[in-house]
Amino acid sequence: MPNQSWISCWFLLSSAITFWDAGYCLMRPRSMEGGDLHWLWKPYTLYGQMDYVYSVESYEKGEGFASAGAVMAVVENLTAYTYLYLVHVANSDLAPLIGYSAAIMTMAKTVVHVGQELFCGLCGIGHNDVSTMISYWVLPKALWFTVSWLIMFSLGKDIYSSLRNSKLKTQ
Repeated sequence: MPNQSWISCWFLLSSAITFWDAGYCLMRPRSMEGGDLHWLWKPYTLYGQMDYVYSVESYEKGEGFASAGAVMAVVENLTAYTYLYLVHVANSDLAPLIGYSAAIMTMAKTVVHVGQELFCGLCGIGHNDVSTMISYWVLPKALWFTVSWLIMFSLGKDIYSSLRNSKLKTQ
């Protein structure tokens, strides 16, 4: 298996961020301003004003998009951790497939977040000025999408090579 340490680094870093995000969503209202755990998620006071999906009002209306995304993030992160285990502990040939699966979950979740905004007429972020929207929403989504695509491309090549080599051995 080729050295994919950059993928491991990405999965470790992105999982920490998305677990923190999922924690905010799944611990509401305790994680929100006024809640006893808000100190762990203090930046979400500002982010909830920028992206209404994370806002107090959205939670109070019973909108479930943020929590549904958080559940997907937990599954995505557990898959990424499985990849890390298979690469760094078990040295398993199954690792590229699991890593590819984790990356496709990240990409799919990102596409759903972007699609939600596009199909609702930017209902969650359209109130921002362009600079704020780009800095806090567009660039992070573009980063998650791009890195996921790069991981899928890299691990996809590994999977293809493995299948091709296996086929050549059987001929």
